[in-house]
Amino acid sequence: MSKILLTLKKALGSFLIVSLTMFVSLSGSFILTPQASHATTLEELQLIPREYRPTSEEKINRANEYDPGVGLQEENKQQSYEEAVKDAQNLGTMEKAYERNLKAEGKSEPNLLEKAGELVEKATNK
Repeated sequence: MSKILLTLKKALGSFLIVSLTMFVSLSGSFILTPQASHATTLEELQLIPREYRPTSEEKINRANEYDPGVGLQEENKQQSYEEAVKDAQNLGTMEKAYERNLKAEGKSEPNLLEKAGELVEKATNK
C-alpha cells in the first residue's frame, strides 16, 4: 500500500511540475503578442468621403446626446480649435494669442505650492 502511495506522490509531483512549466511557457507567449490598435491612420481617413465625415455641429450634438457635460467639453474643444485656426493666419495674431494665453494663465488659480506657503505663513503668524 505504501509503495502505491509513493508512486502516486511521484506521479502527481511530476505532473504538477510539467503542468506548471506548460502554463508559464504559454503565458509568456501571450505577453509578446501585439495588442490591437484602435487608432485611425491617414489611409483610413482618406477612405471616408468628406460628405460622410461629421461636422463640428454634428459632433457636438452627438456628444450632447451622450452626456451634456461631454457636449460642453466638445463645444469648448471646437471653440479653441477655431480660435487656434484664426490665430494661425498671421504672425501678429499669433503674438496676440500668446499674450492672451499668458494673461489667462496669470488669472488662473495659484498653484498648490503657493497655497501651501500661504497656509504655513498664516499658521506661523498665529
